[in-house]
Amino acid sequence: MSHAYEYERPALTVDCVIFGLDLEEESLKVMLIERDLEPFAGRWAIPGGFVRQGESLEAAALRELEEETGISDVFLEQLYTFGAPGRDPRGWIVSVAYYALVSPDKHHVTAATDARRAEWFTVTKLPSLAFDHNDIMRAALQRLRGKLAYAPIGFELLPRKFTIKQLQKLYEIVLGEKLDNRNFRKKIFSMDVLRELDEIQKGVPHRAARLYKFDERKYKQLMKQGMNFEL
Repeated sequence: MSHAYEYERPALTVDCVIFGLDLEEESLKVMLIERDLEPFAGRWAIPGGFVRQGESLEAAALRELEEETGISDVFLEQLYTFGAPGRDPRGWIVSVAYYALVSPDKHHVTAATDARRAEWFTVTKLPSLAFDHNDIMRAALQRLRGKLAYAPIGFELLPRKFTIKQLQKLYEIVLGEKLDNRNFRKKIFSMDVLRELDEIQKGVPHRAARLYKFDERKYKQLMKQGMNFEL
């Protein structure tokens, strides 16, 4: 049986804010695409697009991300729903935004479909974005900084093997503040979620540092016991 509704139905889109850490430049970056179609052709935007009939939100987000940037196999977390009137010149369009953390060197970026280019931009030096994507970016960055204080999401931004200095630098870059070396090391080791490796850095111009890995299994056990991850 069909039904008639007195209210107009909005179109539905998804947008994906993908953060990456550049340890060489010591900067937090975000993946943007240059739009090839109107509206806003030639402007930079967050990867995303329309949800297809019968498609779940997360499936649409993963599909659009891979189609426009080549990035796949990432864990997306839902951020917020944006539905302000006039946010899209094509009509009443509501967007569900997602965000993810990746290590840029693990993903080959290739622009396709309606994206001319796909590139990493430093979050502090972003161009003016299409639609309301500047608002989406601010919300994603706020969420990232807030969650970093109580969950080990930052490990997704690091290489699989990392130094304590690299881990501290990650926190400083994302939070935008300098941390005391001694206090950071004391706190991070007290959490007991790092596994020390019998390896040191190679090919570095300075004294090679010890390498570590994040012990996700141990972290999950500690979380069940009520561990507080805040630094």
